[in-house]
Amino acid sequence: MENHSVDDDNSSIRSSSPANSPVMDRNPSPPPDREGEQGGEKVDAIGETVYSKHWLFSTLTRLIQIVSEQNTGDSDAQMQLPEEDEDELCKIWDMAMDKDVAGFLQEFKAADILLGVIAKSRCPRLTEICVGILGNIACFPDTCLTLSQNNDLGVVLLLLLGDTDPPTLLETCRLLLTCVSQNDVSCLWLERVRQHTSVCSSLCFIMCSSTNMDLLVKVGELVDKLFDLDEELMKTWVTAGSQPSDEDKEEEEEGERRLDVASSLLEAAKQLRSESPEGLEVYLHALQLLTTIHHGIQTLAVAGGTGQALWTFLCEVVCEDLCQPDDPPLVLQEQKSLLVHALAVLSVLYACQDREAEHSKADTLLPLVGTMLRVLQYHREYQVSSGHGQKEKKDGQEEEEEKVDEQLQALIQTTAEFLSDVITDLTKDAVSELVTRGYLTEKTCLSAVGSMLPHFSPAVQHLVFMLSEADPQLADTVRKEFPVSLSPS
Repeated sequence: MENHSVDDDNSSIRSSSPANSPVMDRNPSPPPDREGEQGGEKVDAIGETVYSKHWLFSTLTRLIQIVSEQNTGDSDAQMQLPEEDEDELCKIWDMAMDKDVAGFLQEFKAADILLGVIAKSRCPRLTEICVGILGNIACFPDTCLTLSQNNDLGVVLLLLLGDTDPPTLLETCRLLLTCVSQNDVSCLWLERVRQHTSVCSSLCFIMCSSTNMDLLVKVGELVDKLFDLDEELMKTWVTAGSQPSDEDKEEEEEGERRLDVASSLLEAAKQLRSESPEGLEVYLHALQLLTTIHHGIQTLAVAGGTGQALWTFLCEVVCEDLCQPDDPPLVLQEQKSLLVHALAVLSVLYACQDREAEHSKADTLLPLVGTMLRVLQYHREYQVSSGHGQKEKKDGQEEEEEKVDEQLQALIQTTAEFLSDVITDLTKDAVSELVTRGYLTEKTCLSAVGSMLPHFSPAVQHLVFMLSEADPQLADTVRKEFPVSLSPS
């Protein structure tokens, strides 16, 4: 793939994407009932819709003509799509969101027509629209199955990930995500991705170079889904990044940075930090998935590598962006997903990095402990406040609250476990510093001890022992509330 920058210059996207696509301006209305207006005859409608088969045939025929006209000129020049043709094709893009239209397009072999256009197109906007139409057709299981069985189409779409046009890349990723998310065809697409090694490098390049927020989010969703579905694929991509090829080594010698999955995910997460909390959450989940395999942990544990940069970034996110002292306890409900992914990754990094990384952790560790103490305090306060004056629950509300409570519980469990690991390593001076900075107060200490007992008793015992020297009064308060021994662990 050529190393062109993927940026915002051409980032306007039409709203013909499904509801989960992030955008934008509405497409034109469907084509008018021209035959009905002119001849008064019954419209040759598609299924139960008001859309005309004749109009659709004519527009697809015009699409073929457009490509033929483009290929008669300079083969290296990009072409512009005439406004009238663009409007007509965008109507098909909109129409393809209808199940009957999608089925009719499939019966009419529109996928083959669109594939031919994509292969020959020298107009980025035309390519984007064609991929967008295919993406809408793929939203339905039956038509998605037929599309997915087209091997030529599969190859072309994966090659399109090396394109330099952000809108085309966005629609391509949306289409691929739609396909791999459907159980009937996901295995077929996963096998294709495994066979095309360029997919990994193409996605890494986008994550490292793009400033288009919508594109970064969609790429993150695609990578996260691939990792979630196929652990072996994740292992292969991580291994490929940690074992550079001869070509990669030559690029490094020439001053070009070699792309790997972990650093690419981190770079995209940095871009999304202030722009898209939802997008950041996707990338943090993908990074958390990396920590569930041995190869991923090994990659992050390398001294001076991505793991240390990731530690610094996540500490900044957790300590500066989330769960601040002036936030209400309810903030945990809004931030629980971000917090649990970030803390889960940080806990692995804390455990796996060698002593050479300890110095770099020192400046960030105490504020991180302060945030974890605050999380447990806010949870305790939230429990108290939500336990009073409950109104009668409506149908289905209790089930939804139970689901939410499970998500929150995952955060509290992760926080308590990570905090216990850190506390066990704290010195008396570090505990004194926590008290001095206001991180370790009566409220935060009692909340933390209550959350860590009984599963993490050694950590609580160590904390109380250190407090007995650093702040005897606080140690006594804890011992009055909980039966904790003063002897060191």
